[in-house]
Amino acid sequence: MFRHAGKARTFKHNIRLAGLLSLIAGMVNISGVLSVNTLTTNVTGHFAFFAEQMERKQYSLAFTFLLYISAFFLGSFLSSFMTELSLSKGYKAIHVGPMVCEIAILLLLGIAGNQMLHYGVSGTAIALLLLFAMGLQNALVTNVSRSVVRTTHLTGLFTDLGIELAQLLFYKKPEQQEVLRRSVNLKLVIIFFFFAGCVIGGYLYDSLALETLMVASGLLAAALIYDTLKFRYYRLLRGRHRV
Repeated sequence: MFRHAGKARTFKHNIRLAGLLSLIAGMVNISGVLSVNTLTTNVTGHFAFFAEQMERKQYSLAFTFLLYISAFFLGSFLSSFMTELSLSKGYKAIHVGPMVCEIAILLLLGIAGNQMLHYGVSGTAIALLLLFAMGLQNALVTNVSRSVVRTTHLTGLFTDLGIELAQLLFYKKPEQQEVLRRSVNLKLVIIFFFFAGCVIGGYLYDSLALETLMVASGLLAAALIYDTLKFRYYRLLRGRHRV
């Protein structure tokens, strides 16, 4: 799911990647909204809020939205930096660094987030960490899938989905239909699992509050462990076949 790249990467790999990380993004998104009243999986709205506060001369609030945008950007930068560093050193598991960082952030907020809010820690700090984590994830999934999968915001997905559904009515060659159907199915998976993550996260938040993020980090950790063990298993099998 994470390791395959180029010609070795299949539609099934992208579907699994999209489903898992869209579910995580949905859980993070609803957790941010319910805990600190902030969208934490994209920055589109934050640009509008930044401009609004600048126009009102509320510069401290405008600066906060600028920080939100910067946190997402820095997460994306760090994720790509770790990926490129791993590639330059010849490492195969380029996904591990960004995933471990994201797991650590979500786990930290899952363990301590409720107490942070209880003792008056600014919600801005929590929002910044969540935006940073989602920047990490979005860059990771973009790099791993070669820009085929994006999981943290849906605006572009709905645009592309509308375009491709219209194209299905006009492009009739079997190979064209196959490419379009796969692309449409991938986008529907992302949308469904993002929505499912929001719903599941919302129900969990009623009883767990920010501890919901521990569930999200656990799912990511389980996926990372599964992917690592599966890779080692197949490598062991290949080694035995060579003997």
